[in-house]
Amino acid sequence: MPQTTSSASPRLVIIIGNPRPGSRTLTLARFLAERIADELPVASIEIIDLSTLARHLFADDGRVAAALTTAAEADLLIVASPVYKGSYTGLLKSFLDLLPGGALRGTTAVPVVISAAPDHSVAGELYLRPVLVELGATVPARSFAVIEEQLPDLDIVVDSWVVSHAPVLRASVAAHTGTALFAQDVRMENDLVETAR
Repeated sequence: MPQTTSSASPRLVIIIGNPRPGSRTLTLARFLAERIADELPVASIEIIDLSTLARHLFADDGRVAAALTTAAEADLLIVASPVYKGSYTGLLKSFLDLLPGGALRGTTAVPVVISAAPDHSVAGELYLRPVLVELGATVPARSFAVIEEQLPDLDIVVDSWVVSHAPVLRASVAAHTGTALFAQDVRMENDLVETAR
């Protein structure tokens, strides 16, 4: 699935790996996405809630194919999961396994985890970041990790993370979209030169 870019504002896509509909993971990721969108104007925020796709993941299903395409075409991708057995959910793993190698090339990704205990908050860095990098994504910022006791103060926690990491996210998105656009301009110039000959 090739990365698509344009001169328009970047597309922000959220993948929710919690198998429960209406989860705290969804609330957290949406709140983070909206706050990031305040700093990096985006064309849209799209949500892939895997709880609605779980029973279709291993079928030849158009909804899953559409979700995979949406994920692969994101400029900025938030991948959120509760910590489960010290890592991220099997549901999220199953979805990410359906993406071909390099599918997230040109995408800036943010791993997000929510856990019950502080010692599990490293799951985003230890387990989720490597799989996103393996798929070709750039992960320039530290994973966003929240423990359940921080949820009442979510606005403070999110604001602190965004203020610290928005510049590097902005630079990464700009580098990917700028490089792609520059390459497209060079191809168009070469085509014009060839036509003129």
